[in-house]
Amino acid sequence: MFAAHHAALYRYVARFAGDEDLADDVVQETFIRLAEHPPPDATGGGIRAWLFTVATNLAPDALKIRGRRPRPLAHQEGRLPTADPAPYPAEALEREETRGRVRRALAGLSEKERMLLLMREEGFKHREIAAAVGTTTASVGTLIARALVKLAGHLDLNRQSEES
Repeated sequence: MFAAHHAALYRYVARFAGDEDLADDVVQETFIRLAEHPPPDATGGGIRAWLFTVATNLAPDALKIRGRRPRPLAHQEGRLPTADPAPYPAEALEREETRGRVRRALAGLSEKERMLLLMREEGFKHREIAAAVGTTTASVGTLIARALVKLAGHLDLNRQSEES
């Protein structure tokens, strides 16, 4: 289970909470909870949604304990994934500007909207997202579409403010 879900869960929590160290702690706690109190359908396909739901519920509490506020996709100076080569300076600047715009746009969304979009980005099926956010499968597409429109609006506002 750990090998199958750790990487995606870590990416999700790091993006959701904006803190890589906190993501390590939350993912570890999520797997501890799985080991101690597995869900009734632990052998079925619902385990992935269960893991992401537990991690999503743990992240805000962990942030409060650390006295931090959520910072989606927060940049942490000098930390690159070990598998990525160092980018060219122009590329690095462009990426950082784009990341900043996306961080600001994501920060303008509600927690539920961020969760919907980040889970979608991780390849979750609508039924898994519905289970994680507590809604019906039929409404997930509409909720994602609305969140994308809101995100696009925030991205346009960020672009306009940077150009002026």
